[in-house]
Order: sequence, then structure tokens, then C-alpha cells
Amino acid sequence: MDRKNLDKKPNIVFILTDDQGYWAMGCYGNKEIKTPNLDRLANSGVRFENFYCTSPVCSPARASILTGEIPSQHGIHDYLSGGNGGQNQTAIEYLKGHIGYTDILAQSGYDCALSGKWHLGNGMVPQKGFSFWYAHQKGGGPYYNAPMIREGKLVNEEGYITEVITDEALKYLENHSDREKPFYLSVHYTAPHSPWVGCHPDEFVKMYDDCAFNSCPQKSPHPWALLDVLPGYTKPRENLQGYFAAVTAMDYNVGRILDYLEEKDLLEDTLICFMSDNGFNCGHHGVWGKGNGTFPLNMYDSSIKVPFIMSHKGHLPENKVCETMLSAYDFMPTLLDYVGLENPGADRLPGHSFVPNLFGDSGSELPVVVFDEYGPVRMIRSKEYKYIHRYPYGPNELYNLKTDPDEDTNLFDDEKSKDIVVEMKKMLDQWFYRYVDPELDGTKEAVLGGGQKDLAGLKGKGSFVYSPNCKE
Repeated sequence: MDRKNLDKKPNIVFILTDDQGYWAMGCYGNKEIKTPNLDRLANSGVRFENFYCTSPVCSPARASILTGEIPSQHGIHDYLSGGNGGQNQTAIEYLKGHIGYTDILAQSGYDCALSGKWHLGNGMVPQKGFSFWYAHQKGGGPYYNAPMIREGKLVNEEGYITEVITDEALKYLENHSDREKPFYLSVHYTAPHSPWVGCHPDEFVKMYDDCAFNSCPQKSPHPWALLDVLPGYTKPRENLQGYFAAVTAMDYNVGRILDYLEEKDLLEDTLICFMSDNGFNCGHHGVWGKGNGTFPLNMYDSSIKVPFIMSHKGHLPENKVCETMLSAYDFMPTLLDYVGLENPGADRLPGHSFVPNLFGDSGSELPVVVFDEYGPVRMIRSKEYKYIHRYPYGPNELYNLKTDPDEDTNLFDDEKSKDIVVEMKKMLDQWFYRYVDPELDGTKEAVLGGGQKDLAGLKGKGSFVYSPNCKE
């Protein structure tokens, strides 16, 4: 199997979930959660065991997936609490002037479509090469009566939004799959983002009536936990049942898309990618939430590690697991490489194509570390160690992931670990120095985890806010 055997550019279906931890899928080892369709997708392609987001919160993570840039290059450092263009929001095009891979796909003949969550600014207007545009007004919210943007108008969808997003995606496929022009379709679910209780179909909730939820042990709240943000601390079982139901309902709808592609004999012509924007803690480490589930902001693996699958019938290996450490900033160069397109701005981007790794090329050398940032918090992770530096005053952390995979023991102040701290801090500084836009440097912004209301740096006012009760 080899991508060189492609006689034409493949269609692309990119499925992105919201706040789904890597642990929340059967194929990633969770025996309690029901994800039969995602498991069959993994069986039909390549599942990535060590894939990381670029920032443990939605908007910056999504912007990095789309542009290949880190937050300190594209300037989205926190989730957008304003500027998305929906009701009672200003309309700021945060990625204006930044090239996304969909821009390149559209310029190269792809018809690009979005169904679901956008949350990258000015959602009223199609951007980044998209011609079909069905977008969420904000970043999260109710699963019924959800605020959406349809044909440039603000609407509230009565139906279950996971199903409605799928319906719109299938309508697009029905209208475009027979054309000569290849299509790119982004299906961006809000699931399994909160809320979880009383807002998912009973048929999925009841699947977990007898679940023990051993996969999500409830530890005592972390000292940094923001206890008022999410209700999991006080009613863990009810919220776990809702979270698992949201994942399984989403999985069912992914199955509808897979079934359609199979019925229309499109699987050999279509690359399917599945990813989550960031990880999530459902009691892991004593935290409910992601990177901003605590203050100081955290970089636990459960916050930054995400599920990722690529499948292309007849072209990619089946039932393969890739152990290579990779980041979402590697996705853009890989996707463009796979479909044979050049990125004119590749020299300034941190990512690398991992296409050879899809085919088991052990001779392909890739970086042995990944990096993350969330405002003034930066992380470097190797297979053995993770170092987290908080500017300007800390607290800083060092974990030995081989002996302490649950990240329970901070070795930063351990005298025996001083040399490791110095070396990892040096690597961290050098890497970010190479890629950071000084005008958009997250370490110079007051990112507190409560949202971003304006352009960062010298181009805007920043307006980062801290609101423990904000649940978007």
C-alpha cells in the first residue's frame, strides 16, 4: 500500500470532537465506553497512540490544527468568549492573514465544507476556503435548541445537535459526492462538551445505567481545581453517565457517515481522519475539565493527549498502531503531503509530515519531543520526561513518565533532577524562540483560562478574562 498509487486526489472527511480524552474510546483500552464505529474506523486504518494537542483548550487547539501554527504564532491563546460573531457577540476574524490547509485545498480544486463547531471568530462568514458553512454560533451550549448559523442566519436547532450536524454533513455529501471535484468535509461535533445531565437521548444514557465507571476513578479534588466550573465534583456518576452517553451518541452518528461512504462506494476514494481538539479529565488527577479546569492552568496528559485515527481503504494499512510521538501541529504538513500539495509557508511552521510513519517507515526521523502552550504555561514532553514551565514565577513541574505515568510526583525541586530540568528548559526555550511571533507571545499575555475577547498582542487589546463560573 502506498499513497503514490493514488490516481487522483482523494476526498477528505475530517471528524473533530470537543473535549474527548484519549481514554474515552474502546480502541484506546476503555472497556466501559461504547464506541463501536470509532473502533471499526481504527481497525480499518492507523491509530495513533501518542498524539498531542497544541494547547489544552478548544479555540487555540483548533486554530493550530487548521494553520499548523502554535498559539504564539496565530494569536488565539484561549477559548473565544467573544468575537465569534453569534448573537450578542462581536465579529472578529482571528485567523485573517493566516493560511489554513483548507485555503490550500480550495485553491487546489477541493470543494470545502464545514458542519458543526467553528469557534475561531466571525462565524457568520465562511472563511478559510469553505464554500459550505453550517456553524455553531459559540463554542458550546445546549444539545437541544442549539444556537447555529445556517445560510448566514442565526437559528436555534430543535433537534439533538450531534444528529443535526451529521444530517447536514450527509446532505452535503449527497449533493457533492458525485462531482468530479474532490471534496473536503469537516464534521465538527460539540460532543462530548458539557452539559451532560438531562440533555442526551435516553437510549444512550441508559446504556450506562449499570456502569461502574472504573475507567474514571474519582480522586479527591486537586488543590488547584476550580470546583464551581463543572458539576462533576458533586455529582460524578450522573455526569460520567452523561459524558459517556455523549460520546456514544457521537459514535453512532460517525457510523452513519461511515455507512454512507461505504454504501456509495466512496471509501477507496476518501481519506477519513478522526481527532479531538484537546483532552479532558473526568476526575483524573482530581480534576473535572481540561487545561483550564485548574488554576494554575495544567498540562496533564489527560488534558493534552488526544485520540487520532487515519483511514483510507486500499491505501493505508489496516489495524495499525503508530507509537511515534506526534502533535496536532504535524497534521497540516501531513495532510498536504498525503494529497500531494505544497505549503508555501512550511519553513516557518514547527510541524513535520509523518506520512512515512503511516506505512511503517522506521527510517523516517521525527522529533522525539512534543511541545504545548497555554498562555504563560509551556511544556516539553519526551517519552521519559515532561517539564512544565510557568512564566514568570512558576510553579514549575518535572515528571518521570516511566516511573510515574500518573504524574503524581513533581521532581522539579529534587536535587537529582536538576540537570534534567536545565536541559529540558534549554530545549523548551530554543524551540519556542524559533517559532514564536514576538507580537503574539503567550508568555506576555494574561491568559487565565476564562476566555479571550479580542485580538492578542499589539494587534488588539487581548482582553483575557478569568471567570470561574464560565462553562463555555
